[in-house]
Amino acid sequence: MRMSSRRSKPFVPINCAALPANLIESELFGHEKGSFTGAADKRTGKFEQGNEGTVFLDEIGELPVELQVKLLRVLQEKEVEPVGGKKRKIDVRIIAATNRNLEEEIAKGRFRLDLYYRLNVFPITLPALRERKEDIASLAKHFVNIFARKENKAITGVADHVIQSMLNYNWPGNIRELENLMARCVLLTTGPIIDSLKLPAQAGVAPVVQKAPIRTMTENERDHILMTLERCNWKIHGEGGAAELLGLHPSTLNSRMKKLGIGKKYLSDENN
Repeated sequence: MRMSSRRSKPFVPINCAALPANLIESELFGHEKGSFTGAADKRTGKFEQGNEGTVFLDEIGELPVELQVKLLRVLQEKEVEPVGGKKRKIDVRIIAATNRNLEEEIAKGRFRLDLYYRLNVFPITLPALRERKEDIASLAKHFVNIFARKENKAITGVADHVIQSMLNYNWPGNIRELENLMARCVLLTTGPIIDSLKLPAQAGVAPVVQKAPIRTMTENERDHILMTLERCNWKIHGEGGAAELLGLHPSTLNSRMKKLGIGKKYLSDENN
């Protein structure tokens, strides 16, 4: 950017996701007075504002398909056509950015292949924050310094345990989420160090399931007999007794109970 011959020329950033749906064309390419209801004055579009300089199209993947056709024409013909006006030649450098996978968007019919090829001249892929966690500490301290100066607070750093919690987080909102969290921390911190941080719950992250330890056959048998005894109120013999439910002879059940250490007093056949 600083080495470019356009470095002293206009730089016009455009957040495509934030443009009002009914005014996108007017915002980008301008309009003439009276060209539509509410057009009380002539408006110069963003592309004309950036003439001879740079237009930065942030969140280009959010641009509606019908506007993508007109953007493609701007890139190919190097001219814009204001709403209700005549075509005008422009000379701009286009820089586009997106957090979407444009190849997937093309496959789903949400992004034009021809526009993708026109924009994909010198691609720069910036990994998501979760893929370069070695940068988290430096970025956090950078944002803290910015917001501390803004809020006139003497905050000098971030506690190690806070940094560690950030390293363990997945950062679905990427750097903007980190920036916003640091802004919040600066507002809430009263001391010289940020020593607490409440991270949001990570939606879609499956909880860690602790697997139950493998039990032996003897342990399972003991639990099964105990459960049956409790269900029968510790009745061994006769109709509805544990022996009948388990399909065992009462003497066999008694023998297994002794072997398994099941020694609770129970009603014997003499008491039934």
